[in-house]
Amino acid sequence: MNQHPLPLPPEHIPAGAAPWRSDDARRWAAAVPGKWAGPLYAAIALIAGAAWAIAWEPEFACTAARPCGTEWWGLAHFGLLLLCLYWIWRQPRLALAGAAALAATSLLRLTDADPVNGTGDSGFLAALGFVALTLTHRLAARRRQRALAEEAAGPGRHPLPEAADRFVRGRVSLIVAAVLFAVSAFALWQALGVVGAYEERAAAADRVSAQIVEVETSDEDLSPMVAESAGERRHRVETAFPEDYPVGTRVELAVDGDWIRLVSEPYDIFGWEMLLLAASVPGLAFLANGLTGRRRARALDGGRVPVLKVLLRQGDEDGRATVYAADDTAAERPLLTFHSLDATRDPEDDSSFPGHEEGMEQYVEEAEDRAGPEGDPEEPLREAILYGVPHEGAEVMFLAPVWVPDGEPVHEVEVERSVTPVRLAGRGMGGPFGSGKSADRRARTRRRPVDEIAAELPLPSAAPLSWSADRASRGVGLFLLLAQGGGVWALLGDGLSWQWILVALALPTLINSIATALNWRLTADRDGVWVAGPWRVRHIPWDSVIGVRHTPDSVEITLTGGKEIELSPVGFSRLQTRLGRPSAALEAADALRALLHRPDLRPERNAEPSEQGMPLGPVIVVVAAVWAAVVVLLL
Repeated sequence: MNQHPLPLPPEHIPAGAAPWRSDDARRWAAAVPGKWAGPLYAAIALIAGAAWAIAWEPEFACTAARPCGTEWWGLAHFGLLLLCLYWIWRQPRLALAGAAALAATSLLRLTDADPVNGTGDSGFLAALGFVALTLTHRLAARRRQRALAEEAAGPGRHPLPEAADRFVRGRVSLIVAAVLFAVSAFALWQALGVVGAYEERAAAADRVSAQIVEVETSDEDLSPMVAESAGERRHRVETAFPEDYPVGTRVELAVDGDWIRLVSEPYDIFGWEMLLLAASVPGLAFLANGLTGRRRARALDGGRVPVLKVLLRQGDEDGRATVYAADDTAAERPLLTFHSLDATRDPEDDSSFPGHEEGMEQYVEEAEDRAGPEGDPEEPLREAILYGVPHEGAEVMFLAPVWVPDGEPVHEVEVERSVTPVRLAGRGMGGPFGSGKSADRRARTRRRPVDEIAAELPLPSAAPLSWSADRASRGVGLFLLLAQGGGVWALLGDGLSWQWILVALALPTLINSIATALNWRLTADRDGVWVAGPWRVRHIPWDSVIGVRHTPDSVEITLTGGKEIELSPVGFSRLQTRLGRPSAALEAADALRALLHRPDLRPERNAEPSEQGMPLGPVIVVVAAVWAAVVVLLL
């Protein structure tokens, strides 16, 4: 159904601004990368190539000639691999540069590799070739989209709105990167300190040749061994790889009094290496994000940019803006999405709509039609001006009229700026100009008018209406129940410890979630709503209910006095929406909202006790106690 978008005042529309029409938008959307070049396939190929190379990598035992010391080169190689996996999704240009560096390393290894090493590196190079092909294809698609967007915008270029606040992008990312780099520097300093201390002590120690005469088994990280040197002198030494030192093996020891080390295993800095890796990899990722954000912001702030007249809608839950073609008043084909924040210097500065009252009156009439009795209208389409060149990963800004949920005209405009990279709408779901199923899914996720919901209810109904946990909700509950059982097994297996304090704190919340997900129930009757939660069943009169709201994992009922009743979790609505499956929680929230505002639609009788539901929390407590007893007996 076509809608009359909330109009933008003519004085805020730059002279010569061209509308982004559906024909141009279709050409723009057709320039998106092929599905074969999606980040998921590239990431899978890179992981598979790395696994292949590791599987063919020969295992080398630690020896005095080749001690197991510091592996800085291997650590850097693995860190770059992790960064490439992240950049494949967020920074294709950096991912391409990282893939080239990894390929150069593999080529150097191939120049002097034996046949076994060559097999692993060759497979990894093949995977990198596919990754580079997908990244090159995606970057080429970006260039095509930029060209098509600039062509649709025409030759005119315009400055950003005067009210736009040129806020600094990337500041938070750079601060986080600095903190992580400080942690990395500390880990490196500690690791080098361990290495330096060993080298200083080993330089003053005696080198002793000995033979392993006993290897003790141990559950600890290091296993003790006994080595016998000349004169039948025995030395007790520890190793991380006892399988490499069977009885009779000759080893070299560094001995300085009671300080004894295997020359083949001089020191252990694995923990510091892991800390260095865990801090430096995300630190580099945050640094790249911060610098890229600043670069894109400077490009947008740098001067005059193309503008496009579009239609726009923002989600009331996550603040994500979705852009449509200027003539797509039915909002059937979203083009791109991004999160945005207010970019105005003075949000109190009102901009009037002179000469625009007729358009506002038409919008208000349609907003009242969309809203149910005493209900909020759905987020409308708004006319907007899009500043910048839209393409995947771009930085954009938009100017649009302000909308408030009560449907009253507010003579203000807002300027917002993208704070996440532009993403193509519907990627992986058939594309922005995908099938009708995608449109159906989008239709199911919007806040529907009360009359539309009422038309789907089985009315008139004498019996109460009930909604309960569906398969997705019970699946979430079963997963949490299994997680609880596994956690009890793991903790009891280690015996009593301070970790039980954490269990005692988390267990009530976990039981609440399990009982709710497995057995929640909402029942609407003549006098009110029965809410079956984890511990009790409550009856809420209709006069006490103000509103009903569905979020991705909960149903919230707002009561008079500011009180709120929440059922959570009640399913996995995001996944259900993507799969085109109905959500019982969403249907319940919509139906209760309709019954709240339309008393004539309510059932004719009250619910019997058997129809009101039952709490499952006590049962879950008994199940958890029985399982803990079984684990104790088995262990």
